[in-house]
Amino acid sequence: MNKIDFKKEFKHLYRPLATRVVEVDVPEMSFLMIDGRGDPNTSQEYQEAMEALYAVSYSLKFMVKNVKKVADYVVMPLEGLWWTDDMSQFNMEEKHLWQWTMMIMQPEYVSEELVTQALAQVEKKKNPPALSRIRFESYHEGLSAQIMHMGPYSEEAPTIEEVHRFIAEKGYQPREKHHEIYLSDPRRTAPEKLKTVIRQPMGR
Repeated sequence: MNKIDFKKEFKHLYRPLATRVVEVDVPEMSFLMIDGRGDPNTSQEYQEAMEALYAVSYSLKFMVKNVKKVADYVVMPLEGLWWTDDMSQFNMEEKHLWQWTMMIMQPEYVSEELVTQALAQVEKKKNPPALSRIRFESYHEGLSAQIMHMGPYSEEAPTIEEVHRFIAEKGYQPREKHHEIYLSDPRRTAPEKLKTVIRQPMGR
């Protein structure tokens, strides 16, 4: 049986063009989330968050397949919401000031009860340090602008500026938090081939 790939099911959200910014209406979705702060390149807190999120996500994947007897699926990519208390300080030179919510989308048949069971299972097997900080909740971005960024994370600034120009030209303003979706594994992908969805919610 083929695995369900929700990136393909929600292609308009997870596979945007790299050639132009597009407008999307993002529906409410459920995520495993964990909050933190600091430079993701050097923060131990960030690494611990990744370990916990993936451990629970894979535990849920196998529980859905083996316990609920639902078709197998591909674990969704890591996503991040990024901000600073003073957004004028949100830049590549002061990453130590960054705050973040890292998250992984969960399919609709993942319930609060199943997440509780998965947390207990992971605690028993691995008990990663950040496990207790994970929460399961819905997130609704609504109207947003997005584009695919191709290349290193350190070169995202022009792409982000392009998104913000699009928002201004449409007569909107950015709202909520800067959102990135990491479609490539940086441990296995050359920097110039990294694919990252850059998304910014917008409103009047």
